[in-house]
Amino acid sequence: MSVDLATVKRVARLARIAVSEEDAARMTGELNGILGFVEQLNEVDVTGVEPMTSVTPMAMKKREDAVTDGNKADDIVANAPATDRNFFQVPKVVE
Repeated sequence: MSVDLATVKRVARLARIAVSEEDAARMTGELNGILGFVEQLNEVDVTGVEPMTSVTPMAMKKREDAVTDGNKADDIVANAPATDRNFFQVPKVVE
């Protein structure tokens, strides 16, 4: 797949990026180089290769999945001018 000047201008317009004529011409070559590299990567046979999360084997750090209130309610409302049972009190607005 190759990118032409019109495609670069269209992508720039969709991304809302101002691109001059000379920048668009330069980007055409750069994008074609990137796409060529991606095509090379697609030629590699990766059947049977597991996806990796890291280049070194490691176990994911996990915590117990428990629902809590955070035990921070008192700290959260500590600086509020008015509270009631860990809820913020605000003036009633009637319009």
